[in-house]
Amino acid sequence: MGPEDTYDLIIIGGGPGGLGAGIYAMRAAMKTLLIEKGAMGGQVTMSDSVENYLGFEHVSAAELSMKFAGHAASYGLEVQNQEVTDLEPGTDFHRVKLMDGRVLKAHAVILSTGGSPKKLGTPGEDANYGKGVSYCAVCDGFFFRNKTVVVVGGGDSAAEEGLYLAKIAKKVYMVHRRDKLRAGAILQKRVLAECKIEMVWDSGIKNIIADKSGVTGVELQNFKTGATSTIDTDGVFVFIGFVPNNLLVPAGMKMNAEGYVITDAKCETSIPGIFAAGDLREKYARQILTAAADGCTAALAAAHYVESKKALLDDSCTFESI
Repeated sequence: MGPEDTYDLIIIGGGPGGLGAGIYAMRAAMKTLLIEKGAMGGQVTMSDSVENYLGFEHVSAAELSMKFAGHAASYGLEVQNQEVTDLEPGTDFHRVKLMDGRVLKAHAVILSTGGSPKKLGTPGEDANYGKGVSYCAVCDGFFFRNKTVVVVGGGDSAAEEGLYLAKIAKKVYMVHRRDKLRAGAILQKRVLAECKIEMVWDSGIKNIIADKSGVTGVELQNFKTGATSTIDTDGVFVFIGFVPNNLLVPAGMKMNAEGYVITDAKCETSIPGIFAAGDLREKYARQILTAAADGCTAALAAAHYVESKKALLDDSCTFESI
């Protein structure tokens, strides 16, 4: 393994947390590599527009993602489009294994792998993924122009995606297991005022009905009365939250019961030199703004960690040469 394979910092993930970390790492003059297996921007790219990122009253998610990536690139951040298969903690260096067989090493690592949409776990969901079942309205909404769709969920994501789909679809049923939305007040007001959206309260999907062509309807169950009903629909869009992408979390790293990585105020995990940022980390709010802030914190803390580690190594070498 040559010196070209050794970094001060390796960032895994190219969402707001990872790109934010990349900017601050480059400003700290660290030799840094960011690895992302997909598109830059992370979960941001699955949204239509953003209205709650500081400095932007309204911006398309695609534009914001490009601005994040462009800002990081302006500092000369090295980016590799690769999939990481394993993270192996070490005393001297942490090792990052890639799908192409390479093994890189770094003094510090920032995990910013984000999360993935939760599934309903109902019959017909997996079998009809891509045939009417979707977890991204921006990605798949076009295919349901002037059709009927069902949106499942009651949080910000469900509200935002339901409003987006209302611009395209003929009819949107929003199914929520409670009797009121969990989304922010502004989004709630917009959803309830949208004439194309019909709320289905206190209910969940019991079964997704389909034929050879794909989804044709859903079977609902009312949680208060137990009654069942069906809705004819061409598509089902699921927005019920996220689960952390924690497959790369090394054994022994502390996580909570839901699988989120536990960190201190510096975003450092229970393994020295490994940090977590964004939706992977246990925290109160999961927003684009807080992910970017995590990236800043993690990079600054990583820079301090690397500097301290190198100083100790230098002192050790000086002592041995005397």
